Amino acid sequence: MAVLPPDLRSALDAELGKYPQTRLTQSVERLSSRYRDNSPATAPILSSEVDIAAYAGYRMPATYAAVHAVLAEAALRAPGFAPRTQIDVGGGTGAAIWAAADVWPSLEESTVVEQVPGAIALGRRLAGNAGGKAVRGSNWQRGLIDTAAPAPDADLVTLSYVLGELPEARRADVVRWLSAKAGMLVLIEPGTPGGYERIVEARDQLVGLGLSLVAPCPHEGDCPIPRGKDWCHFSARLPRNGLHRRLKSATLDFEDEKFSYVVASRTAPERAAGRILRHPVKRKGMVSLTLCAESGLTESIVTKRHGTAYRAARDVEWGDAWPGQSPRI
Repeated sequence: MAVLPPDLRSALDAELGKYPQTRLTQSVERLSSRYRDNSPATAPILSSEVDIAAYAGYRMPATYAAVHAVLAEAALRAPGFAPRTQIDVGGGTGAAIWAAADVWPSLEESTVVEQVPGAIALGRRLAGNAGGKAVRGSNWQRGLIDTAAPAPDADLVTLSYVLGELPEARRADVVRWLSAKAGMLVLIEPGTPGGYERIVEARDQLVGLGLSLVAPCPHEGDCPIPRGKDWCHFSARLPRNGLHRRLKSATLDFEDEKFSYVVASRTAPERAAGRILRHPVKRKGMVSLTLCAESGLTESIVTKRHGTAYRAARDVEWGDAWPGQSPRI
């Protein structure tokens, strides 16, 4: 379960405590409706200080969980990658730089590019409480996603939940711009059919641009997911504290953030042989796995008689790499 760093959690709680809960809840309801609409933004979504605080309370834990899960997988696939610099484009209040700093202690310099001044101000205040130097000393720049400007130049470039806010006609140019100077590029979108479509289009474009896929894909051939009938997505579980539950009018003390993503790099990774695309079905003496592999989509069954493979299969979860083609019966 992905938990916000204690310094971020306490700083975020202090910021939310500045506003009446009723106002925060009203802003969350409006923002939630806007994000479910899933259409390109024609104006900044965050229009007031209370909106920005509500957004941070509502979305920052989930964004952190998703980004952390993606970056942790990228670190596994590229063990030699030790970024010193990160640029997070359209970074809101900075969840991605906190996640990256936790995954890669090598980070020395983090930059967030964001168009909303209030989000920059809040993100900077939150970052000032960080224990690590990359976040505490982070750079915050006001800016739009402008493909006419110099491309982001960093070891790690991240873009989370932003492609869907751009007009469709701009997305390919933005992906090309983001990848031009990035050592590693990470794109994350909601785990919806539309989010997957945006990611798979970016995936194919990145391969065409000569970058190597790091995760989640175990190959660089055509995505075998039947377009329009299914979609590739994953899930990260995160805890909800009392205020988080009240903001979301929720009863459970956790939530599952669904996301689609692609990570591409300029160096060849240790790519997974297979990726588990669904919750494994675990029954007595048997585990059934739905896998994406170079050969396409496969349904594989591992039983007790497979020994080590069975013990490994008992521990895997949706989204994990499968180290080899699992035995079949």
